[in-house]
Amino acid sequence: MIHHWYQLFNGHLLVDRYLAGDEISSAHLAKVEALTNTWRERLHDISWFMKCLNEHISRQANKEDNCTGKFWEGRFKSQALLDETALLSCMAYVDLNPIRAGIATNLMDSDFTSIKARITQYKSYQRQQLKKCSECTTPSQPTALLPFAATADTTVLPFTYSDYFELVDWSGRHIDPKKSGYIESNQPRILDDLAIDVDDWLTAVKEFRRQYGSFAGSEMKLRDYAHRHGRSWCKGVAVH
Repeated sequence: MIHHWYQLFNGHLLVDRYLAGDEISSAHLAKVEALTNTWRERLHDISWFMKCLNEHISRQANKEDNCTGKFWEGRFKSQALLDETALLSCMAYVDLNPIRAGIATNLMDSDFTSIKARITQYKSYQRQQLKKCSECTTPSQPTALLPFAATADTTVLPFTYSDYFELVDWSGRHIDPKKSGYIESNQPRILDDLAIDVDDWLTAVKEFRRQYGSFAGSEMKLRDYAHRHGRSWCKGVAVH
C-alpha cells in the first residue's frame, strides 16, 4: 500500500526511514502506522479520488484566468435512479446541458455529450445502409456507452435510438423557447409507453439536480424507498 501511495503522492520522512529499515522508536513507529492508515483510507475514498482528479484542471484554469478559488462547483454528486423515468430524465438533463447553457443550438453540435456520440454513430450506420453494406444489419453503438436495446436485459438501456433522439429533441425545444423549428403537437412515443406525465417530465429535465436528492424516481418509487428505509421524508416527495 505504501508503494502505491508513493507512486501518486509525496511521502513522509518517518515512512522513508521505515522503508529503509532504519531503527526507529515505538513512538515514531506509531506515527508511521497512523500515516499509513490515513493513506489507506484515502486510496479507497471516492471523495479523495475526485479531489485529486480535479486538482490539476483547477490549477491550470486558475493560472490561465489569473485567479484563485474553487473551479468546480463540487467534487461529485451521486443519485440513485430508481426507475426508467428517472434514468431517462437524468440522461436528457445531461445531454441538454449545452442547449440550456446556450453553447449549442442543436443536439448535433452539443460537444462532449453522449447523445452527439450516438447520433454520429447512427448517421454512420445510415451511410453504410445506403451503400448496401451486407454486413451492417443493426446500428453499431459507441463502445464507451451503454447500448440501447428494446429489451428487458439489465445490461442495456431499454430504449430505442429513435425514441431517445425524438424525446431529447422534443424536450430541448420545449425547454429553450429560442430554439428554431416547428414542434408537432404529438408527443414522443416513449412518453406514452412509460406513462410519463408531460409536465413532470419537463420539470425533471429542467431541474433534475434540484428536484431530487440522493434518490430519483417516480413518486411511488420514492415513497416505497422511504418506507423500506424507515424514512419519513424523501426529497422530491412528502411521505406521510
